[in-house]
This record gives sequence, structure tokens and C-alpha cells, in this order.
Amino acid sequence: MLAAAFAAGNAAAATVGPDAATKSLARDIFRELVEIDTTDSAGSTTRAAEAMAHRLLEAGFPKADVAVLGPNERKGNMVVRYRGKAGSRLKPVLIIGHVDVVEARREDWSVDPFQFIERDGYYYGRGTQDMKSGDAIVVTNLIRLRREGFVPDRDIVFAMTADEEGGLSNGVDWLLRNHRELVDAEFALNPDSGGVVTDHGKPLTVEFEATEKLYADYQVLATNPGGHSSLPRPDNAIYHVADALARLERTPFPFELNNVTREYFTQMAGIESGAVAADIRAILAVPPDPQAIERLSKTPQYNSTMRTTCVATMLSAGHAPNALPQRAEANVNCRILPGHSQEEVRLDLVRLFDDPGLGVRYRSDSGTLSEHGSERKSMAPPPLRPDLMEALRGVSARLWPGVPVVPVMMVGASDSIYTMMAGIPSYGISGVAIDRDDVRMHGRDERLAVASYEQGVEFYYEFLKRLTAARR
Repeated sequence: MLAAAFAAGNAAAATVGPDAATKSLARDIFRELVEIDTTDSAGSTTRAAEAMAHRLLEAGFPKADVAVLGPNERKGNMVVRYRGKAGSRLKPVLIIGHVDVVEARREDWSVDPFQFIERDGYYYGRGTQDMKSGDAIVVTNLIRLRREGFVPDRDIVFAMTADEEGGLSNGVDWLLRNHRELVDAEFALNPDSGGVVTDHGKPLTVEFEATEKLYADYQVLATNPGGHSSLPRPDNAIYHVADALARLERTPFPFELNNVTREYFTQMAGIESGAVAADIRAILAVPPDPQAIERLSKTPQYNSTMRTTCVATMLSAGHAPNALPQRAEANVNCRILPGHSQEEVRLDLVRLFDDPGLGVRYRSDSGTLSEHGSERKSMAPPPLRPDLMEALRGVSARLWPGVPVVPVMMVGASDSIYTMMAGIPSYGISGVAIDRDDVRMHGRDERLAVASYEQGVEFYYEFLKRLTAARR
């Protein structure tokens, strides 16, 4: 039903979509990327990078403008430069897109997660939502634009990178540190965020990321001398950790809005209806209504937008079925609101657990544990560029007439943190539509509607042309 709604909505909204040849190319590229395993445990981003480099070279991109490089043989990144107008003094626009995906076990899925399967109007496979669709869209459109002979007003650089979803070799960070000349830009686009939010196929908002949360992992650890299981002790390490996690579940972080999320909710108050719209208006009041906050918190997206969130994601305990546990630990994953640091949240967890028998240590991206987290905070939102907003609003109005363009805070985190820290203003923009009740990224049976993918192809094609069209 959802797929049919997507198709009907897209047919009504857009009078022109990709031609048959572009649709075929886009599908083939998407299939190829999904069927290359790019997980950290067993996959290779290098294989995906080489596959896309091969396609670009076959399409006529000069060999000097296509590079596959990385810190080791499994963590390759692909960088391609689409040359702009000769003599242009404008710095490039950089597009970043991670090609690695989170782990997926065959036994958890109804289909093979690393086979590209079309069923009931959807493409299934790991990465269909996050974010091989975005990578395939960019590669498709770079080839499409070159075939047309389009000359942008500046160079367009696309970096398809490793290890956003885990691992020790983040590609954006590595390229900025080791090959800044390849990816230096005036600003960056990140299709890993933003996009069209739909409700049963009906477009509600066209979102663009104006800021994002900060990622952090923490180890919650309890240790014990252990002993024979026939002689239970009151200080069981598993119970220590379980009690702490139950307290975490019952105690949300404080409600907080910033300039981006306040504008987001202001616009959502006019999009939602009935009691939900009334509750949104109530949280925007001064002071905000606590009961309205509580009711809206039952919606995951709204809850994550209103506060820092911390959730247990992994558990490990015990060493034998007939012995008291000598060790129990959990990983708590936090997505931290702008203005707050990883160390500040670690101390918040210590106070919340209020258990001297527990250790709470920060776990870095490399897995290293430390007694203190970083004082780093999310970067301030970059200024909104008039050229970017004109292109976004113009293309959105044609493809999704009457649907508002809304700034959002990404409730997760993305590779934009690296470009922002490097002084490159970064914006999350995507034309892919996902129903708000069908968000499956990082989950089982990840899928994307065929119609949504095809319109995402058309969106980025028109958006890039409008954004980089040569002005006389």
C-alpha cells in the first residue's frame, strides 16, 4: 500500500522524471553498491570505491580526476572531480557520502541483506536507506550531467567514503587530514541527512539538516569476585548494570530547544493537526507545558529532537552458567544536543546511576576507554547560503508543490562533523522520501520505495544543475 501511495504521489507531484535510460542506470548502480558487502567486520569499501571509479571512467571522466585511496586495502575511498567552467574562481562544492553499512545478519532478515531485491514496489537490502541510495544517486547524476555536456560554474567533487557507521578509518576525516587538496571546498552537501518526510506516501515536509547531534558511546561496568551460583550475593554485577539501565530508561534527559529545533516545531505546528498540533504549540510556549512534552515524547522523532537521548545498545556479562558473574558491562549510546559535551553527559550518567560500584567510561571511535570524555561539542549551525536555499526551494516546489521546506537538527550524527570542523560549512540535503512510519535504517528488512528512489535521482539532478548553473 505504501509503495502504491508513493507512486501515486510522485506521479501527481512531478511532471518530469528520469528518462528510461537514467532509471536503468540508476537501478544498476544501486544494485551494484548494495550487493558489495561494506560492513566493518567482513566487507570492503575499497571494492565499492573501485566499482564506482570504473563506472565513472567508462563514462569518460579523465583518469586524473578519479582516485581510489585510503589508509589500507579494505578502507578505500573514491574521489571524483567534475570539472567546472574554465577559469572559474569559485571554490568547489563537495558532496560527501559514506558507503559503509552497519552489520546485518541473514537470520534476522526475511531476505538476504546483501542481495538487491525488488518486491512490492520496494528495493530491499542493507544500505537502501542509509545511504547507498544517496551514493548511487550522485554517481548516476554525475554520469548523466557529463553525457549532457553540462558545465557547472565551479568544480563538483564527490567523496564516497569509509567508516561512518563504525571502524577506525573514517574516510572524510582521513581525506581531510591527508589529501585536503582533493576535497577542499567552499561548502559541502551531505545526502546522509535531510529528505522528504511522508505520511502513508503523502509528502509532509522537505527537510534539510541545519545542525546535528553529537555521537558518544559509554561503557557501564560492574565487577565482582564472583563465586558459586548456589551462594548468591546481593552485589551481583549483572543486577548492578541492569538496575542502572532501568533507571536510565525511566529518566529522560531534560527538554531543550535551540534556534533550529524551535523553528522546526514552529513549522510542524502548522503541518500536524488536532491534539498533536496543540501539544507542539504548548511546548513552544514560555514556559513549555510539561504534559505536552510528555505526550510528544512518545513519538521517537519528536522525543529525540527535544532532548539528548541515551540508550543501551549492547550487553555482556558472566563467564559460566553455574557461576556468579565476575563482570557485567553495557554500552550506552548517546546522541547529544548541541551545546553539550561528551564529558558533560558522562558525568550526567554517573549522577543518574548514583552507584559507586559502577564505572562509567567514555569509549572513543577507535574503542579506547577513558575516564573522561571529550569536551568537544557539536558545531554551531552554518549560515544559510542564498544560492543553496534558492535551489532547494525552487526544485522542491516543482517536485512537491505546496510542501514546506523545513530546517531540522539531525537526531543522529553524520560525517558533516568532520567537514564542519575543517571549516567547510555543511548542509544535509536529500531528495529521497521515507515514510515516517517506515524508517528502517540500521534495522532489519531495510528498504526504499522504487518511486522514492527514482524521484531522489531527479531531485539531485535538478538541484545540482540549479545550484551550479553558470551565471552571466
